[in-house]
Amino acid sequence: MNLYTINTGNFKLDGGAMFGVVPKTIWSKINPPDDNNLCSWAMRCLLVEDGNRLTLIDNGIGDKQDAKFFGHYHLHGDDTLDRSLAAHGFQRSDITDVILTHLHFDHCGGSVIREGDKLVTAFRNATYWSNERHWKWATEPNDREKASFLKENILPIQESGQLKFIETSGQEFPDGISIRQVFGHTDAMMLPQMQYKGRTILYMADLLPSVGHIPLPYVMAYDMFPLNTLNEKKSFLTEAQEHDYVLYLEHDPQFECCTLQTTEKGIRLKDTFRLAEL
Repeated sequence: MNLYTINTGNFKLDGGAMFGVVPKTIWSKINPPDDNNLCSWAMRCLLVEDGNRLTLIDNGIGDKQDAKFFGHYHLHGDDTLDRSLAAHGFQRSDITDVILTHLHFDHCGGSVIREGDKLVTAFRNATYWSNERHWKWATEPNDREKASFLKENILPIQESGQLKFIETSGQEFPDGISIRQVFGHTDAMMLPQMQYKGRTILYMADLLPSVGHIPLPYVMAYDMFPLNTLNEKKSFLTEAQEHDYVLYLEHDPQFECCTLQTTEKGIRLKDTFRLAEL
């Protein structure tokens, strides 16, 4: 198995929304905001190569929305999905599977592209994986979350016939990826887990957006069920610390991976490093 970091670009979100009830005087020391209170965040995906299978976990925000939409999120940086794939010798047509941790626009927007006046899947040869519970949640959204579930990112996947559902938490793919589910950020978000070079790699998605979110109370205001997130973080971070997992970070603006340690203040950051350094 080979793992490759896939950077799809950076965007900005409100710092207060990203850190919830934590005061700005505290979180701003970790992620300094600009004059509009916006902080920069990565959209970092993961490519898993195993034999004839090439699995992409999440795919960023995409590029099909209009200028007004992107004006809210201030895309920046030189990375794109295609450029990142090409750096490792791949292109979209090589992808055999796309695992969508959840269907918020910054995680699945690259799933669908515009061709003329049509919306078509970006990975024509791939099976797209979600789960039935989260798919229903996203296609019948609540009023608070519906701005994150854009039908143009979601419905063309099902219409293409390329969509399949993962049946249960813990299901394993043929390439050794197991899927765990959490329910705090959004309903039935999937966290892929795999073994790589003798280490357990856990793709954290939005359960742990960055190293700045390691302290338990640092829960995003975007989370639908923050107390669930709090409990899930405690459970997962304890497990990760005890077994020395490598946590792969989707949104951290600086760090790709981290490990954890126990301190007098609780579980805290131990080491940060690039995936390629394993």
